[in-house]
Formats: sequence, structure tokens, C-alpha cells
Amino acid sequence: MAVYTPPLRDMQFVMHEVLDVTPDLQAMPLHADMDADTINAVLEEGGKFAANVLLPLNISGDEAGCQLDPVTHEVTTPAGYKAAYAQYIEAGWAALACDPAFGGQGLPLVVNQLFYEMMNSANQAWTMYPGLTHGAYAALYTHGTPEQKATYLHKMTSGEWTGTMCLTEPHCGTDLGLMRSKAEPQADGTYKITGTKIFISAGEHDLADNIIHLVLARLPDAPPGIKGVSLFIVPKFHVNPDGSLGERNSVFASRLEHKMGIKSSATAQIELEGALGTMVGQPNKGMQGMFVMMNAARLGVGNQSLGLTEVAFQNALAYAKERTQMRSLSGVKAKDLPADPIIVHPDVRKMLLTAKAYAEGGRALMCYSSMLLEKEHYHPDADVRRESGEMLALLTPIVKAFITDNGHIATNACMQVFGGHGFIKDNGMEQFVRDNRINMIYEGTNTIQSLDLLGRKVLGNNGATLRKFGKLIGALVAEEGVNEKMAEFITPIAILGDQMTKFTTELGFKGFQNADEVGAAAVDYLRVAGHLVFGYFWARMAQVALRQIAAGSADPFYTAKLQTARFYFAKLFPETSTLMRTARTGSKVLMDTDAALA
Repeated sequence: MAVYTPPLRDMQFVMHEVLDVTPDLQAMPLHADMDADTINAVLEEGGKFAANVLLPLNISGDEAGCQLDPVTHEVTTPAGYKAAYAQYIEAGWAALACDPAFGGQGLPLVVNQLFYEMMNSANQAWTMYPGLTHGAYAALYTHGTPEQKATYLHKMTSGEWTGTMCLTEPHCGTDLGLMRSKAEPQADGTYKITGTKIFISAGEHDLADNIIHLVLARLPDAPPGIKGVSLFIVPKFHVNPDGSLGERNSVFASRLEHKMGIKSSATAQIELEGALGTMVGQPNKGMQGMFVMMNAARLGVGNQSLGLTEVAFQNALAYAKERTQMRSLSGVKAKDLPADPIIVHPDVRKMLLTAKAYAEGGRALMCYSSMLLEKEHYHPDADVRRESGEMLALLTPIVKAFITDNGHIATNACMQVFGGHGFIKDNGMEQFVRDNRINMIYEGTNTIQSLDLLGRKVLGNNGATLRKFGKLIGALVAEEGVNEKMAEFITPIAILGDQMTKFTTELGFKGFQNADEVGAAAVDYLRVAGHLVFGYFWARMAQVALRQIAAGSADPFYTAKLQTARFYFAKLFPETSTLMRTARTGSKVLMDTDAALA
């Protein structure tokens, strides 16, 4: 069975020493009384829930999966899941970052994200049940009517009701303009919705009393394409005026998908047969509400891979210290043993450090992005809200795609550390690989994220937001440029920052002449941008570590941080040179291949 220790020390380091989140939080009226001790105490308790309640259910849940009754269409989750969820809502975890007006605790989103990182490490599949609810809550909170909020948000905040996002249909995935689900207006202002949705995470289960589906569908007179899509609330059970549950709505699960991973998360095909729903927002403007959910989900998916990267690293590190195999190339290290622990071998260390560097870099980016989202919604200064939203829009596809790609690399590397023992189920390593694989696919595949980054977020405003991030790098370079101890961290990001301007301009010019050039370069481009962002945060983390050591700290944490930073810049960051070269090869070598792909 896998082990897991919540990385509270590193979380505290990122929040309080690198990002210094408390003053930023206190600048917002909602968090005026927030302090570091409160944040730390909440996360310490959250870590206990993840490690003690969720982790023991991870392998057993994967083996059992969910069961669908074909007659009642009810889904049963694995043993222990329902009890864990009851404990989750009883402790108030569901309400952690929700608005106090609806029963929430009003804690910062960064705290909620770090709590979810720990739950994802312990059991990603279970965590998806409450996780989807946050996106549905955000959509209704932003676009719902006062009546809709009063009806649904209190129960969703408490966790008594969960939520889903129902987008995908059998004939269309990301291209929602092809959607066929229909919404027929009724005399009382409701709508009868008919259609089939597939791949609906947590679409049916036995954990909560009600499931609030947010469904995209078309009105009879809707214009074609994405501009003709509306958003509807379709509850599993109707809600009576007094808030009690009424009759069963005609929305049900017709099948569960048999998947590579996250097997204990009920991925359902949902049938709507004249199900009654109410519209969210304006007619044919459904994507406004759904984008609130999708953007929240994209940050959440990045967080899923961050959690898996961390837990895979912890288990691989523990195994490498104990497993003996051969002798060190440079001479015997464990004289009292017949062989040396495999951690003495350079390539084993490379695999371990790759996972560690990607976990810790991802955590810094996730915390920074969470603070941007907090500022976008709650900062009293309109300019800060606008700037934060703009920067978050740039970073969201990087959070989703770069962190999940890195999670794929890291979980595979950590399974490799185990050798044959990683390939069998007993140690849990192969499950981390399988569970992570979906994260690169859903909520917009990583290629879609790459196209969004290069095509919309960068070229769409002529690189203006990218230049703003470049100013952050420039400020750090100016601050530390003459510090020889920081040179190994500052020089690489300074050089890449300068290269990105020319690189982006070149791709933009080629894309203007032929749009396929953007498609051919986008995936490589996102990975270059991801390293630029990670490099910036790794340089900041190294800066803090060096200052603490210079101030006399003997805490080995700071030495470890510096060693990991050096590894990242020496072994992972240089990937950018190859990526820029392959991105520049253009689309012809891909598109002029009819014979090869005949």
C-alpha cells in the first residue's frame, strides 16, 4: 500500500516565504482577519483527513469501482466512500472557501487548493465527487438568479448536494457547437431538456442527497454553433419551495464507463428525457456560465496531477532508500549490505529529482494562480482585479497542460524507480500512472490548452500579457543580476525571457500567413512557456533559500530547495532549446504527409 505525508512544510514555504500571501489576503475585506497561523492549522487538519481517511480507500476503491443498477439507474460507490464523504461534510470541509452568505467559511481559495492537492494525493477518484461541486457552485454564484442561489447554493456549500458539468455528447467533445441536446420552453418558465451526455464525472452516485446537473442544451430557435448554446440547472430530484426534495427528475445514468484509471469515480452516460430544468443566465449565452466551471476545472485538473506527482515521489523516494540492487559505480556505499540502496545510482536520483522538481514548481504556480483568482474576485482595487484576471487567463492553460504533462513524466519515472514492483498493483505506483493519464485529456485536451495559450492568450493580444509576465522576470533579474550566487538561477530565465519575444513574434508572423503554423507549434510553445514560468518560481524559491542560509539558518529544508533548483535548471529547463527548434520546423513536415498517412 502507498504511503503519504502531507507536504505541509513546503506549502508553508511557498505561501509565507516566497509569495507572502497574508498581506495580499488582508488587503481584501473578505480576508482582513486572515493570518498564517490560521492557514497552517486548517491545512494541518486537512492533511490528516487526506492521509488517514482517504488514502486507505484508494487501492480498494480502484479495485472495486462503482456499480450501476440497470433497473433503478442508481450507482453504488466503493465501500468506505459514503462514510468518508459524510465525515468530509460533517467536518465542514465542503464549505471551506465558499461565501459565508451561503453557509461557507470564507477561507482563501489558496487554502482550499492546497487542501485539494492533499486529497488528490491520497485519492484522486474520491476527490472528484466534491471537486466537481466547486465548479458548479462557482457558475451559479456568478450567473445564477437570487432565487436559484437561494435554492441551491446553501446545500451545495454544505456538501449535502453535489454538482456536475454536463457538456460532452457522443458525437462532440470539445467542439460544443455541434451539440444536439434540446431545451423546450414550458408555460411556467421551466424547460424540458432532452439529450444524451457522456463522460460526466460524478454524474451519479450515492454520496449525497441530490445532484445538481448544469447542462448545456439548445433552444428551438437557437442560432447554429457555439452561439446557440444555453445553460440549465437540472437537479436529480426536484426541489420543493420549502427546500425539501420532491420527485425524481427524468435525468438518469444509463451506463458507467470502464476506464483506464480513476475507476472509483463514476464517469456516467447521462440521459435526459424531458427533464425539467431552469435557465442560468441569458438565452444562447450558456458558455458564459460554463466557462466559469471550465476554468475552475482546469485549475483543479492541474491540481490533480500536482497531487499525484507529490505522492508518487514520496513513495519512490522511500523505496529507493530501502531497495538494494548492485553496487554504486563509484564504489561500495553500504558496506554492511550485499548491495547498495538504489538511491546511490545517478539515474535513479534523476528520476526522483524530476518528480520533486515538478511537484514543488507546480505547487508554487498553483498557489500563485489561486491568489490571482482571489484578487480577481475580491480585491477592492478595480485595476488589481483586472490585472489579476488577465494574468490568470494567461497562466490557466499552463497550469492545466504543463502540470499534467509533468505529472505523466513524474508518475512514470517514479513507477520506473520501483522496477517490476512498480508494474504490479501491490505498491500503488501503477495506479498513479493510470489515474494521472486522464488529466491530460479532460477539461480540454492539452493540445487545446496549447492552442488557447498561443492563439488566444498570447497572439490574441499581441503578446501584451506575456510581456507583463516578462516584467516580473525582469524585476527579479534586476534585483539579483549582480548576485553571483543567484547567477545559475537568474541567467537561464533572463536568456529565455529575451528569446521568447523573438520566438513568439516569429510564430505569430508565420501563423498570420498560415494558421496551421500555430497548430504545429502550439504544444512545443506551451512547454517552453511552462518552463519559463516554472523557472521564474524556482528562481524565487532559490532566492529565499539563499537568504535564509546567509542569515544563519541550518534548516536542511533550504539546502534541499537549492539542490532541487540546481537540478531543475541543469537537467529539465534546457529542454526549452530543443522545443523552440522543433516548433520552428513549421507545419509542412506535418501536413505534407498524405502518403505517409494514407
